[in-house]
Amino acid sequence: MTFSLARGALLIATLALGGCGDTASLPVTAGTGEKPTLPAPRSSLIPTVNVATATGWPANAAPTVAAGLKVTAFAADLSHPRWLHVLPNGDVLVAESDAPPRPDEGKGLKAKITGWFMKRAGSGVPSANRITLLRDADNDGIAEVHVAFIEGLNSPFGMALVDNTLYVANTDGVVSFPYSEGETRIAAPATKVAPLPAGPRNHHWTKSLIASPDGARLYATVGSNSNVAENGMDQETGRAAIWEIDPAAGTSRIYATGLRNPNGMGFEPTTGALWTTVNERDELGSDLVPDYMTSVKDGGFYGWPYSYYGVHVDTRVKPPRPDLVATAIVPDYALGPHTASLGLAFSKAGVLTSAFETGVFIGQHGSWNRNPPSGYKVIFVPFMGGRPAGPPVDVLTGFMDAKGNAQGRPVGVAIDAKGGLLVADDVGNRVWRVTAAP
Repeated sequence: MTFSLARGALLIATLALGGCGDTASLPVTAGTGEKPTLPAPRSSLIPTVNVATATGWPANAAPTVAAGLKVTAFAADLSHPRWLHVLPNGDVLVAESDAPPRPDEGKGLKAKITGWFMKRAGSGVPSANRITLLRDADNDGIAEVHVAFIEGLNSPFGMALVDNTLYVANTDGVVSFPYSEGETRIAAPATKVAPLPAGPRNHHWTKSLIASPDGARLYATVGSNSNVAENGMDQETGRAAIWEIDPAAGTSRIYATGLRNPNGMGFEPTTGALWTTVNERDELGSDLVPDYMTSVKDGGFYGWPYSYYGVHVDTRVKPPRPDLVATAIVPDYALGPHTASLGLAFSKAGVLTSAFETGVFIGQHGSWNRNPPSGYKVIFVPFMGGRPAGPPVDVLTGFMDAKGNAQGRPVGVAIDAKGGLLVADDVGNRVWRVTAAP
């Protein structure tokens, strides 16, 4: 095998990136809550890179669960399960998906290094492009039915059911399929509903999806095409936003902007407000910037790329936009720096135990730009009166082993028909189920 100069440069740069960068001076808790600590940014030529090597779970191993709860493997042997949707009859849909081909995203030495690290972290595998149906017909907490429900998709992620129509968010747009309760396979062709920004770069490729409570509107998340618009704002048209789609009218519009990489969404049960998790920007140090969850206002601007957490200006972005920064909305609740908070599911009566009935579950995929690591767990944030009301509680931990390897990484979370919490684990290739202990 020939060791080319380019390959040598890549190896040297990778080793350098893996061994350099800053160390956090604050605990993750300092960047958590309604008033997170925001220290001065740190920048360097070589950013902090601290990627946990994906190893998967040893035989008979499982995450660590909070006291009073138990965890079981609801389904195993999946292919990069990312997102979940529970159907009215109790069947569970799981999107098995990874990034689509992105030729412009892989250009340059830094992009090659990033791709190498993503493979090390368990991503970058060929996408199954499939939604699989899981069914626990005998109510033993394990899905004995495991079948391909829809195939031939394009890096699918979010799903929403409205009456007899199932909507799926591919990486490049929302499509729909006819659905009949109880069926285990949909063979009908997809119907295009609305396009979403994608293209040959498509940096943040995942598109989450939720239907309004009355089913009249769909909301889709679209992440930014970069970290902080380093490729130019012309590459960010329609991105870093939540889109509102009217399927009946065939129209769509941008609902909120300045959200670097929004993911999970949910309607808060008390107020009916739409909430989302957002992954904030990287390369400002291990203590910045906290990821967050926030209620989403129609027409609201949340800062990206010009500022973070309201009016904290990111001086890397040129030219600046003080006019937009002045309007930036401060997020409602910080979820810790670089935790990669993705999944979001509001709880309700009868879920787990009484301690977890009022609040929201968050799946934290885990950091790459922080030393020591953050995330790699599922947390619960209590709510009161439609607002966060206290520090987060660990629900599921142990995704990293004692050596710092990733046995699993939580992504989507959902409440099943029996009051259990489902967690998609895209490194462990499982769906975990958390319930009250006997």
